[in-house]
Amino acid sequence: MARGTLYTISAPSGAGKTSLVNALLADGDDTLCVSVSHTTRSKRPGEQHGVNYHFVDRDQFLAMREAGDFLESAEVFGNMYGTSRVWVQQQLDLGMDVILEIDWQGAEQVRKLISPVKSIFILPPSLTTLQERLTGRGQDDAATIAGRMQLAKNEISHYGEADYLVINDQFDAALDDLRAILRAARLEREQQLRNNGNLLQDLLA
Repeated sequence: MARGTLYTISAPSGAGKTSLVNALLADGDDTLCVSVSHTTRSKRPGEQHGVNYHFVDRDQFLAMREAGDFLESAEVFGNMYGTSRVWVQQQLDLGMDVILEIDWQGAEQVRKLISPVKSIFILPPSLTTLQERLTGRGQDDAATIAGRMQLAKNEISHYGEADYLVINDQFDAALDDLRAILRAARLEREQQLRNNGNLLQDLLA
């Protein structure tokens, strides 16, 4: 069975990463899935345990990290996030393409542990647009938004570590860019050898 491809998708808060990934999954591709991270942060309105995140307390998270259960982990705004190592490996071995929605630090950790990894960075069209999106959520106060904007500038400075850059100005265009990245990766020689090895042998017989 062909092994799946691992993708990391990083972006500053408010760039539209989660909305784009959800739209990508809505295409109904049954060979694509997204990892559900563990986090210590509280649930937001509408979020579900096991769907948006695995919500755990800090002691449980630290115990899991100590046991080596996470492929990567990070602390952001006092909340901890981690990706299950076993789950990701299982999905890849089943031939599934797996998306990890993680920050640049997590993506860096993953690249050191697993190869190959396709890294994607989503950028806003401007800082003004980014701030408008964060404010429009209506979830955070002014001080929190200011903190997120400062963090966003630091996050954006790491765009050069990604394989692909997607600018989310027009949502549909950015979604098409993500689709194109996945399609191109599936057409790479090594993927085609794994998926169509018998055909290629027959062609040379």
